[in-house]
Amino acid sequence: MESRWRKAKMSLGLNLCVYVPRTLEGDEASSPNTASSTAALVSPVASSSSAATSANTTPTAASAEQSNGKVKGGAGALMPTTPTPTSAGLRLSKSGSKSFKKTCAICLTTMKPGQGHALFTAECSHTFHFHCIAANVKHGSNSCPVCRIKWKELPFRGPLPAELPQGNGRINPINGHLNGGQMTIVRPLPRARSSGRLHHLTSLLPDTDPSIFNDDEPLDLLCEATEDPQQGCSSTVDIKTYPEFTEIPENVSERNFTVLIHLKAPLAQNLCTHSSVGDGNGHKTRAPVDLITVLDVSGSMAGTKLALLKRAMGFVIQNLGSADRLSVIAFSSSARRLFPLRRMTESGRQQSLLAVNSLTSNGGTNIAEGLRKGSKVIEDRQAKNPVCSIILLSDGQDTYTVSPTAGVHKAAPEYCALLPSTNGNQQVPVHVFGFGADHDAVSLHSISQTSGGTFSFIETEAAIQDAFAQCIGGLLSVVAQGLHVKVESLHPDVHFGSIRSGSYSSRITDDKRNGSIDVGDLYAEEERDFLVSVNVPPGYRETSLFKVGCVYKDPLMKDTVNMADVQVRISRPAFVSVQSVSIEVDRQRNRLHAAEVMAEARFSAERGDLTNAVSLLEDCRRMIMGSASGQSGDRLCQTLDAELKEMQERMANRQRYEASGRAYVLSGLSSHSWQRATARGDSTDSESLIQAYQTSSMVDMLLRSQTMSRSSIPRQNPQMRHAKSFPARPQPR
Repeated sequence: MESRWRKAKMSLGLNLCVYVPRTLEGDEASSPNTASSTAALVSPVASSSSAATSANTTPTAASAEQSNGKVKGGAGALMPTTPTPTSAGLRLSKSGSKSFKKTCAICLTTMKPGQGHALFTAECSHTFHFHCIAANVKHGSNSCPVCRIKWKELPFRGPLPAELPQGNGRINPINGHLNGGQMTIVRPLPRARSSGRLHHLTSLLPDTDPSIFNDDEPLDLLCEATEDPQQGCSSTVDIKTYPEFTEIPENVSERNFTVLIHLKAPLAQNLCTHSSVGDGNGHKTRAPVDLITVLDVSGSMAGTKLALLKRAMGFVIQNLGSADRLSVIAFSSSARRLFPLRRMTESGRQQSLLAVNSLTSNGGTNIAEGLRKGSKVIEDRQAKNPVCSIILLSDGQDTYTVSPTAGVHKAAPEYCALLPSTNGNQQVPVHVFGFGADHDAVSLHSISQTSGGTFSFIETEAAIQDAFAQCIGGLLSVVAQGLHVKVESLHPDVHFGSIRSGSYSSRITDDKRNGSIDVGDLYAEEERDFLVSVNVPPGYRETSLFKVGCVYKDPLMKDTVNMADVQVRISRPAFVSVQSVSIEVDRQRNRLHAAEVMAEARFSAERGDLTNAVSLLEDCRRMIMGSASGQSGDRLCQTLDAELKEMQERMANRQRYEASGRAYVLSGLSSHSWQRATARGDSTDSESLIQAYQTSSMVDMLLRSQTMSRSSIPRQNPQMRHAKSFPARPQPR
């Protein structure tokens, strides 16, 4: 009886075929599409192979024409190349090793010879659909997706024997069997560098990025043409003011009187936090997004990190709507655009998932080049969705210089020069995620701070998807853009002293009678609080101090909204028996003071004085809990106290501060200075370390992420908790 290997070789020789991809249009006409699944894996359950054969994309099944293998006829579909991570490692198959003989381990569909598709049998004897494995080979994968053994030889399509230089390759055991003028050959992989890092397969993986990224997919014109005025925001930005005291005696003057300006963004009509951009009738219910993700795939991301990153990107792709566009930049020693800005239609999602799942990890960490290419995608695009943002994730130090003419290692790269240029007052925020204990928290925080984005610290691997979910939950709910707040004195003797606005730009005119704050974008239901200091002259009965107004753009209707002015008045009785400070004003004082102390404590820690840093944090905790709002049991004060305590613990010694303390403090600073939710640490330690500033859309997206994870993969770590934004609906006094 012939051995199985003998039979396989005979079958391979008799049924040699070359996979010829069809066009997307042709496939759609002949093969029904399968709806994508939101199950635990990174990509949807396999649809027809036509979903990934678009001619203008790089990592599609069409790349099978650029690779070779030992082939048999078969059929397949597109599925993720990275196994789903579990608490016990990476689960490869539930059916055991026997299933790999009949089922493609990539797409999990049966391999049946003789149906026009090719099969590839690796040197480790595992077999896959040719077009499933081709994308992995094209993007640098040189290991078996089943047994993870590094292949010593790579399959690819080569020239005829007469064209093949001597010693450049060897013919497969099926010598002489040609099909359409093509022959399957095998080329040895390049050896690893002496440094231990994998050699980049530059000969097999050329950088095909164009010089100008103006090949973005056109916008959803049908949705643009059917905008409905009734689909805009059901209300406008709400403005409230809270004076420090509601009454001041008529003969008394105040030199430093504080007034809180509280803004709250509206909830867009029919704004659901689902991926859909429209209401099913062709009308948009939220502003579509152009999202560029810049992902670190250096050697340190190998294994579970990369698997979880792919799963998180799969979640992002599944939750973008058909009018949203996505482009992915992968960087290691260099950077490469996986695909241009592409609408997340059904076929767009399939192609994007294939590209993401083809990622492999090797090389160094060139954050600057990744950021440069991400910015270039934004600057060169032909069309523009109303909302645009960059998501940047890295787990290591930038080992390359920003400027090609500079030294190999640059102490303080000027990332600001690499950020996307802005049009007018609209800034493109870069939301940065520092992953693990080895990332460059200072540089990453600097990128986010300069661009108007947030910096999140992902301490545990399992929190990647939740962190991404929280971020896109906000990006998919922008209801106000370019928000500009203005204040104007209403009394000849009232002058502005200061505007405490955190990281938001503010200014006061030379005559101190006018001021302004540039707030930028607001997510639905998001809140902002600013403290304005003025002098109060003596007065009778009532004194009008100043008025507050704002103007912003509705990103959905593209209209400019001018809000009516709100006046700040205080009563002036002859005598005031007891004055009680406004809890709302006191709460925001505590928040701003805590942020200032965090920055000061970090400065001391960087100088090596951890004892002083811990002492500063302890003094701040006592001050907050002894304040009027702290004594009243205010929730934000309790959260600040718990967060400051956590920072003290992470500054217990130099080793712990370097590993997690620095990143934790910077993420807290980012959150409180922008008044926007960030991920900090594992975000799950206790009930008191709940996330501040979360909106309903963020909470909904987080719940969706956690539900998906729980339904598919048992998790050792508790889920990220969620809470409403702070302060919680302050009531007028």
